[in-house]
Amino acid sequence: MSPGAAGPVRREERKGVPKTGPWPAIRRIVLILGLLFVLPLASHAAWWYERGWPQSWAAADWSSARLLPAAEEELEAVVHVLAARVGRWRGIFAHHSWVVVKPAGAPRYTRYDVVGWGNPLRTNHREADARWFGNEPSVLLTLRGPAAEAAIGRIEAAVARYPYALRDSYAAWPGPNSNTFVAHLAVYAPELAPALLPTAIGKDFRAEGALAGKFFAGLAPSRSGLQVSLLGAIGVTVAWVEGIEVNLLGLVAGIDMRRPALKLPGWGRIGLAP
Repeated sequence: MSPGAAGPVRREERKGVPKTGPWPAIRRIVLILGLLFVLPLASHAAWWYERGWPQSWAAADWSSARLLPAAEEELEAVVHVLAARVGRWRGIFAHHSWVVVKPAGAPRYTRYDVVGWGNPLRTNHREADARWFGNEPSVLLTLRGPAAEAAIGRIEAAVARYPYALRDSYAAWPGPNSNTFVAHLAVYAPELAPALLPTAIGKDFRAEGALAGKFFAGLAPSRSGLQVSLLGAIGVTVAWVEGIEVNLLGLVAGIDMRRPALKLPGWGRIGLAP
């Protein structure tokens, strides 16, 4: 073959599929994971570190944030879901969530949440709207009137059947923890599901089913879509209420289409109010 004939052959070879192996695809995956998980988390970590936090539980403010009206002023039935950042460096990653109920005419609120010491399941161990380790809480969801009255019975029944209520059953990561508890309540009272924050680490540790805490494939807590979760640490949720969420080691990235917002590790929900 003449030198001139070899040129076109080599050009044709260059037009074929390059034999570069899997590295381009791996680089793309790493880039996507970096953009979705590492960059938001690193930026929130820097912001949280500059903000600072109390150095001990005793030095932290656990008082009422005065977000809720006095119980005697709430004449109708009411349900609130609240959350606040957890203490110290862990606030980079996660919120602590709890539920407050008050039937019509009841003289006081009843607060249900799960904590990481002693017997995890607690009733009224803090004020209904108390700060958590000095961090200001937010009211994520409120039900009132007949909707609240209908939900309260199901919430209290779900509290009674929570399977991780005994001493030494709590695990901050990947669960079961306070957010696992609220997600468990939402399974029986789906009205609560919109309050499950992307930073509610532990919410995907499913407490129901034959493989509870290990593997779950079925309806999302809202019952508006599907969820697959392995150990609560890896999974995917696609639902109208929860949106599209990818769980990687408990960190969640995704998008909310119903109430347009991004969901980013560390920062949580960025968009319309929850």
